Amino acid sequence: MPAGDKHVPIVVVGSANMDFVFAVERFPKPGETAPGTKFQMFPGGKGANQAAAVARLGGPANFVGAIGKDEAGHALLKSLAEDGVDLADVQFVPDCSTGAAGIWVDHGGENAIVVVPGANARLDPAHVRRCIAQTRGEPIVMVQLETSLEVALAASDSGRLILDPAPVRELPDELLRRTLVLTPNEGEALVLSGHDPATRAGAERAARVLWERGPRHVVITLGERGCVWARDGLVSFLPSLPVEAVDTTAAGDAFNGALACFLAEGLEMDDALNLALRAGALATTRIGAQASLPTRAELRAVAGGLL
Repeated sequence: MPAGDKHVPIVVVGSANMDFVFAVERFPKPGETAPGTKFQMFPGGKGANQAAAVARLGGPANFVGAIGKDEAGHALLKSLAEDGVDLADVQFVPDCSTGAAGIWVDHGGENAIVVVPGANARLDPAHVRRCIAQTRGEPIVMVQLETSLEVALAASDSGRLILDPAPVRELPDELLRRTLVLTPNEGEALVLSGHDPATRAGAERAARVLWERGPRHVVITLGERGCVWARDGLVSFLPSLPVEAVDTTAAGDAFNGALACFLAEGLEMDDALNLALRAGALATTRIGAQASLPTRAELRAVAGGLL
């Protein structure tokens, strides 16, 4: 199916942050001042990242979020608009800063992140419900947890929810029962299931436990190893695309954005997951959050005939 010819719209509900990225040889210990090697600023926030990921792949991304009336907020909107994201439903919050994140990236591409929510914490659940209700058809709705749990519950009214449980917190069964796809990473899966997904057997156990709580699909992303997918009592392992990673920031957002985009195009779940794994891998080969998200042409080059 050509880019832009979608079965259903995609509504991305979530955060928008300005990311302040510090390249370091190693992460500093508490109380230590450690030298860095580079500093950059990038548009980020898991919600905005996922909206940009959808749009870069040709999907119809409508972003529902909140920003402050400040320079960072205007820069974020400019970046999203350039990627083709629909911003009509963004809320402006007076007397509040736009969300911000400090990101430390070591020489191996691993990261540590501190997030200040700012306006993201003021996103109105009633506004979210109105935006989803006025969307034509039955949209795919994406949500993360950098906004309130009330926002996530409001987004779950859609019936076709992709829930990225980051940053992780305990989730009510009501929300999980309304979830089409739950997409935790290894750390999130450990917290939510009580099983360590460090091994394939552990990942499969974690996926089964989470699937039994209500989501129709559970996909645990395992970084360079790929993902484990549970549905209908079955569990499968899908390998990732081998790449030389330089920064894992937004790899999960690239994965989720691609998954939503290709499900919206009508692909079967296994094909959508294989494309999402490739998108996530490509995102690790560049520095930054939205700056690292692949285009459709870049994904097609490694898609193995799936596009």
